[in-house]
Amino acid sequence: MDRIEADLDLMAEAGFTVVRVGESVWSTWEPENGRFDLEWLQPVLDSAHARGIAVVLGTPTYAVPPWLARLHPEIAAEDATGRRAPWGARQEMDITHPAFRFHAERVVRRILARHAGHPAVIGFQVDNEPGCRLPHNHGVFQRFVDDLRTRYGDVETLNREWGLVYWSHRLTTWADLWTPEGNAQPQYDVAWRAFQARQTTEFITWQADLVREYARSDQFVTTCLHYHHPALDDDRLTDRLDTAAANPYYEMQDALALPADPDRPPHAWLAGGVWGLFQEADRAWSSRQEPFLVTETNAQAVGGTHDNRPAYDGQWRQAAWALVARGARMVEYWHWHTLHFGAETYWGGVLPHSGRPGRLYGELARLGREFAAAGELVAGLEPDADIAMVYSLPSKWLMQKYPPLAAADDSPDNRSYHGLFDPFYRGAVESGRQVRILHARQLHDPEDPGARPAPDVAARRHPVLVATGLYLADDGLLDWLAAYAEAGGHLVLGPRTGYADPEGRARPEPAPARLSGAAGVCYEEFSNLSAELPLRAVPESPLQLPAGARATRWVDALVADGAEVLAGYRHPHFGRWPAVTSRVHGRGRVTCVGTVPNGAAARALMAWLVPKPCSGWRDLPASVTACTGTSPDGRRVHVVHNWSWAPASAVAPGDLVDVLAAGTGGAARSAVPAGSPVELGPWDVRVLAADR
Repeated sequence: MDRIEADLDLMAEAGFTVVRVGESVWSTWEPENGRFDLEWLQPVLDSAHARGIAVVLGTPTYAVPPWLARLHPEIAAEDATGRRAPWGARQEMDITHPAFRFHAERVVRRILARHAGHPAVIGFQVDNEPGCRLPHNHGVFQRFVDDLRTRYGDVETLNREWGLVYWSHRLTTWADLWTPEGNAQPQYDVAWRAFQARQTTEFITWQADLVREYARSDQFVTTCLHYHHPALDDDRLTDRLDTAAANPYYEMQDALALPADPDRPPHAWLAGGVWGLFQEADRAWSSRQEPFLVTETNAQAVGGTHDNRPAYDGQWRQAAWALVARGARMVEYWHWHTLHFGAETYWGGVLPHSGRPGRLYGELARLGREFAAAGELVAGLEPDADIAMVYSLPSKWLMQKYPPLAAADDSPDNRSYHGLFDPFYRGAVESGRQVRILHARQLHDPEDPGARPAPDVAARRHPVLVATGLYLADDGLLDWLAAYAEAGGHLVLGPRTGYADPEGRARPEPAPARLSGAAGVCYEEFSNLSAELPLRAVPESPLQLPAGARATRWVDALVADGAEVLAGYRHPHFGRWPAVTSRVHGRGRVTCVGTVPNGAAARALMAWLVPKPCSGWRDLPASVTACTGTSPDGRRVHVVHNWSWAPASAVAPGDLVDVLAAGTGGAARSAVPAGSPVELGPWDVRVLAADR
């Protein structure tokens, strides 16, 4: 508290315009049961407001105070074996437990009643990164049984829908349903994971409704999301909020270099590579298909005490502009001070342990000046999309327990869904194409089919649509995909798409189910691959494959029946089957990719799908990316990056204005005529806009 004025002065000088407070300190708000200390925040709000700094007020429900854990140990979340989560970290509780809900509601109401009306407060963040656990508490399981009874009606229906005749799992009464610990039934897991995600959605909705009782009409309500949490359905959860907010953390230093190292192993949880950073932003856009907030991202090093890799000069600025280019309206850093204590002592803040402004502060101050100059233009930017990709959370959840792909050591790969999805996404980004991620429910909602875009509308909006790993799909969604192609879209089907119904039951027909006629191809056999297979282009094929194109991890034994074969495998056994086929369907086309393409193959595939990227930039150096979009005022915006130590140059595709030069008093040198070079230094970014 003794640094509040000095810190806020430093923030104001660097151009910070918003801070988030309050979400991590329940034990400060309520140091003992029923005894509240609410006044400590008032001078922070007053001082921030005096400097024109807005405040997002957080509710502290993700970090339970010790006294509550001591008084109500029964609120601890339990794992599948019944073991209670030990206290001492955060998010250890069962968010559905009545005792937790009572105390959570009480502290939230007291905080809001005291501070919600302060003029500095522009919005509220409820909880923090929800959905990180799958609680197996007795009450959670009983609610799950009640949920099944509501959905299926009786045990005979459940027996039939889940196929419980096998291994003598037929139920006679609802009391016969076993707990998840020993479950080996995929249909059970489909229902269990969806139920868990609904509990998270219900919890955040409950809290958002509490906040709205106190919020003004000009204040927003959100929560910050970590998109890889197991009990999170971001599409449905953000329906109940005013805006989506994400916490994209990413690997820095050489991990951001382009061209990328194809052998660099993925990080356990940080986004890896330039394509991974873009994907984090595109996932945030996908939640509501609109601009979003970044509530946390890398300050200095992020991770544990053994993992200290702060960014190279320029990379923080690059990452911020990459997020803005893909739709971020705000970029916040976790956090201001690097802590001197606690679990995140080496999770670097904007200021180092000394509290003195350093290298990062200087770079963010430059970013603050740039945002001040360009913010009106880029806030609310709608990013372009050359290629749309269907994202299926139910398929991802099921593949975490029943993965189709093997890891390098032949163990089950619980990241199989992204093992199918990411190579296509990465190939698009690294070939200079931009991606829009669409949740399957945003294309076809079985609960409300009329609320989604008609196939012909989607075909005009998104001329290329990739569906890979879409293992769980209802008949209506598969029929919608066929109608999309018939209406003029180019539908690309990857492995494991359309193989099972929404219950996780393998469909009793050749795959891809309900799409084989439109695709002119089917398969009934498939295989994992122990080694990569060289791909060969078929003579006269429009799909040109480089020498390094390989098939990896999986092969569908495609049998062409009316489709044109575009590529095959060089192998004495697998060579009998096509690797890529394509067929005209109505006014559009269906292409089947029967394997997981490596980087070279994926880039070639995306270049064939979209010969001319909508960005307009051509022949970019290997280290350069160009993201484009439309400003709220209608102007076209170009954000061009050089992800390299070596300077680079690209050719302007039209008459542009250097927004940052113009906004800092350099109007005379801001013009960038069509065909002129756009020079980029090491780890540099340029922001350009169409000249009025």
